[in-house]
Amino acid sequence: MTQPTHTHREHGGKYAELAQHQGAGALEGQWLVIYEDLDKGIQSGTTQGDWLEQWRPLERDDCPLCLGTGTDPIKGDKSKPCGHCYGLGKVMDTGERPTDQWELAEVSTGIIQRQRAELAQLRAIADHPGVRELVERELQQRIDESIALQEQEWRGKPGHGHGGQRHTGD
Repeated sequence: MTQPTHTHREHGGKYAELAQHQGAGALEGQWLVIYEDLDKGIQSGTTQGDWLEQWRPLERDDCPLCLGTGTDPIKGDKSKPCGHCYGLGKVMDTGERPTDQWELAEVSTGIIQRQRAELAQLRAIADHPGVRELVERELQQRIDESIALQEQEWRGKPGHGHGGQRHTGD
């Protein structure tokens, strides 16, 4: 049986990437990914952009039962935690489930350390002066667009002026 290499970001499931190749005909110039849905036994294809956006690769320490989601895959109840990884979505580096509180603490510490490293990386990017300027400029542009849209809606609504239009002072 083929081992899963990816899972869908929203719907979960087990998928194996089989091949990538250049498209032909109407899909010329695009890379295509051929994959197999291991739960249904169906092979399919999609564009590489869609593949990267919708599926994520399984990591070495992802829970083999819930594939890193942390939810119960057997009963299908998304509100219940996975019994294999205790809802963490991760297992020990060896791929085995934690059996006592110390091993569970080790898995949890690994999750926290990865999140701290990722947060530090994002903060370093956000602290860059060019990024700050870009964010401020984008925020101001969205505010300006929102004000203009609100004013257009206000002007288009019925009022008490000539022809039912509002008096705008123009």
